[in-house]
Amino acid sequence: MHLLQGFKQFILKGNVVDLAIGIVIGVSFGAVVTALVKDLITPLIAAIGGVPDFSSIYFTVNHSKFMIGDFINALLSFLINSAVIYFLVVLPMNKLISLSRKEKPADPTTKKCPECLSIIPLEAKRCSFCTSVLSSKK
Repeated sequence: MHLLQGFKQFILKGNVVDLAIGIVIGVSFGAVVTALVKDLITPLIAAIGGVPDFSSIYFTVNHSKFMIGDFINALLSFLINSAVIYFLVVLPMNKLISLSRKEKPADPTTKKCPECLSIIPLEAKRCSFCTSVLSSKK
């Protein structure tokens, strides 16, 4: 019974649940991006530059076929998927994050001595460099 209690605590931890949700969303998002590339972007490339299917390209060595065309298709698919994710997800998210992080600067903790212009703590009553008495104004 103790073994099942530990397993239950492990499964219900926030990190495990967050990871599971992230994986499910990632798989679903991957399917959307793959469909976007396959159904919209690849035909657009085909309309501009010809048929983008290299699967029939191969070379033979000692009666063994090396399907280099399949590799080229996979490589192009990866590059197109990466570009779509970067330009349609990463850049907009980075822009959104940068807009929401407009932090105001922290309040100063130091000031300049009016006599010697040395940097001193804001609460100082006397300059530690020239020993002049400072006014209570900031």
